[in-house]
Amino acid sequence: MTIATAGPVRVVGTGLLGASLGLALRQHGVDVQLEDPSRTALALARDVGAGSPVDASTPAPALVVVAAPPDVTAAAVATALADHPDAVVTDVASVKGHVLAELRASGADLTRYVGSHPMAGRERSGPSAAVPDLFLGRPWVITDSGVSRDDALLAVRHLAVDVGAVPVTMDADEHDAAVAVVSHVPQLASSLVAARLRAVDEDALALAGQGLRDVTRLAASDPALWTSILAANAAAVRDVLVALRDDLDVVVGALDLAAAASGPEDVELGALATIARAIADGGTGAARIPGKHGGASKQYAVVTVLVPDVPGELARLLGDVGRAGVNLEDLRLEHAAGRPVGMASIAVLPARAEHLETELTARGWRLVT
Repeated sequence: MTIATAGPVRVVGTGLLGASLGLALRQHGVDVQLEDPSRTALALARDVGAGSPVDASTPAPALVVVAAPPDVTAAAVATALADHPDAVVTDVASVKGHVLAELRASGADLTRYVGSHPMAGRERSGPSAAVPDLFLGRPWVITDSGVSRDDALLAVRHLAVDVGAVPVTMDADEHDAAVAVVSHVPQLASSLVAARLRAVDEDALALAGQGLRDVTRLAASDPALWTSILAANAAAVRDVLVALRDDLDVVVGALDLAAAASGPEDVELGALATIARAIADGGTGAARIPGKHGGASKQYAVVTVLVPDVPGELARLLGDVGRAGVNLEDLRLEHAAGRPVGMASIAVLPARAEHLETELTARGWRLVT
């Protein structure tokens, strides 16, 4: 595969995003140079194959990618612009308006600067968690500084495409308002729900199912990194949280009325409808999340199969799904409490569900109905 990013590309910051970017570019033979104030992180990024640490003999880069936390991104970008007057400089911070405002105040040459943000990540952090396909199929937001040269914008667009991402052009403030809703507040909500579990006894936790795991999946994220992100996008995140708090207050008020009643028939008129509306509105919002390959969300049928918790069984199940001639649209695996089995929920097109159930039953699988 021929790519447009020729290099050398200097990656400043060797965390998850920086090291993953280095791995992705190295797969295409691009010369990747690495910088990081942490010697340990730099050595680890080198060892996983993300690039070569900068030394006195390292040639000047054609493109610099700053992959640092938002609170130090602007300073790192300004330094890169000053140190490399012929290079295009971008950053991959998850907040764009804060960075751009600091750069404007610094007097840096913004004609060679383009803000960007790949919408990609993992619960794990650091170079040891880096993977070259982190960006595949993910949106990569590109924000014009207001004076960015056309060749600089094109260089960053090429970078995104070359690592498998989908370029999306947005204004910096528009980007920050969007990620507050789709990324930053979900992180906070997950963390706040998970924090409630600290005082829960073990017997209660033993009842936990996949719903709790889904809601709290993001709670394992790096506190230092997220503090930096949330502080940089504080205004946009606060606006969403205030609206969410207002919605919670309405639901709490309805629950107060339900708790005070002697039975459902005695609940004050409208209270139960308020609760139902909150759940329904959530379903309406969730249905708007883009579905497979970024298209419109579809309704799938789910076939649930008991899978013994032994090596090779899940692979055998997936093989049988393929041999049945059914395309797997999505897969979720839940472990059954206290039993050595898992429940694999296989999402398929509704018209193929009955056929798949018949085929799997014939192959000896036990279905959960």
